[in-house]
Amino acid sequence: MRRLFGTDGIRGVANKEPMTPLLGLKLGRAIGKRYGGQGGGTVCIGRDTRQSGPMLQASLASGLLSSGINVLALGVIPTATVAHFTARKGAVAGVMVSASHNPWNHNGFKIFSRAGEKIDQEAERELEDLIHGPNILSFSEAMEPGTIEHEQEATEQYVSYLMGTVAKDKALSGMKVVTDCANGAAYRVAPLLFERLGIQLTVLFAEPNGHNINEGCGSEHTEALAEAVVKEGAVVGLSFDGDADRLTAVDEKGRKVSGDQLLAIFSKMLKEQGRLVPPLVVSTVMSNLGLKKALEAMGISHAAAAVGDRNVYMEMKKRGALLGGEDSGHIIFRQHHTTGDGVLSALMLLQALIYFGKPLSELSSLMRPFPQVLLNVMVAKKPEISSVPGLQRIIHKVEEKLGDNGRVLVRYSGTEALCRVMVEGEDESLVRQYAEEIAEAVRAGLGGSEG
Repeated sequence: MRRLFGTDGIRGVANKEPMTPLLGLKLGRAIGKRYGGQGGGTVCIGRDTRQSGPMLQASLASGLLSSGINVLALGVIPTATVAHFTARKGAVAGVMVSASHNPWNHNGFKIFSRAGEKIDQEAERELEDLIHGPNILSFSEAMEPGTIEHEQEATEQYVSYLMGTVAKDKALSGMKVVTDCANGAAYRVAPLLFERLGIQLTVLFAEPNGHNINEGCGSEHTEALAEAVVKEGAVVGLSFDGDADRLTAVDEKGRKVSGDQLLAIFSKMLKEQGRLVPPLVVSTVMSNLGLKKALEAMGISHAAAAVGDRNVYMEMKKRGALLGGEDSGHIIFRQHHTTGDGVLSALMLLQALIYFGKPLSELSSLMRPFPQVLLNVMVAKKPEISSVPGLQRIIHKVEEKLGDNGRVLVRYSGTEALCRVMVEGEDESLVRQYAEEIAEAVRAGLGGSEG
């Protein structure tokens, strides 16, 4: 049976298998069976600005409605807004129709539980079993269909919620900021929020047409943002991805600030304000070693989760941590939310600039990134890494040489025939040499070539 769910929901090229209206219909039916039971209930649906969004939302809604589930359609809205509404409205589930930072012709489904949390792998497998099952489109028993309601004030309500997270003073008023909305889900929320806070705002890429989402803009393409920040003399540039669950920042000099650096800034601010209890931050195994070193210097513990903001959140919840995230810019403030929220993260960064009274270029130096080399090696098979003797020997050898000032991570891609080799350390030339040595051992032991 083909697996549909990846690291973050279901994704694919829109109107091509598997990302078709038929999948939307089946998914809606599956969610109805899995979460609706006999009592019906409501599912919140949001989407980004892709041309295929209305098509997939309609098919998903049809599947839900035909299962007796009511639908609350939120319109074009950030992913985090769907999670927020799902929990606040007492819905049985929530779905965001988006492919995040992927090109315009892709799309996907991100699914949230009634608590506004991304569903776990067990729930994903149950939905897959239902979707692939023989009775998913059986209408042998007549059922009263659900109803659909369009929430016209979703943007306004979410902006009001975000404003409630800000201190009541007027410190943000007059700040000069440039924001890049990626022609995506943040194109209304972010400008409305910042302007309402009195920020002197320059808005880029907030004219979506269904095709231009993430096109030369957004969190993956910050060149235009950096140029505008320098030209306007802004204190910061704030960039979102297509569904606005990630933040990429640019300092006043036009230099990109990593997600790990943002975590370091947030960690210091929250700890000093007494809002980081326990003093623990969760990131992923792919976070730069410099983050761990920076946190140690602040007296803050660190835990690493598997890749994916869902895994970060689950580890945070398990350990009681209030702050976590990924280097990609997914930042989770668990006091306020259950998932990554780029707009909330941007608001927190503006507050950090006010709190510290220092430029972002200086604050970003709280964390010194260690040189990192990542190589992708094609493989013909994927046995346990620990079962490949030659590979294990070279990994251990490199780890011994690096000691506490470096690390090695060797793992398979979850979607491609690749082994990812990552080495970090203080000396960039040595790091590259060690990475090449491990990559050669991967090629020798697993039969592939560098990708």
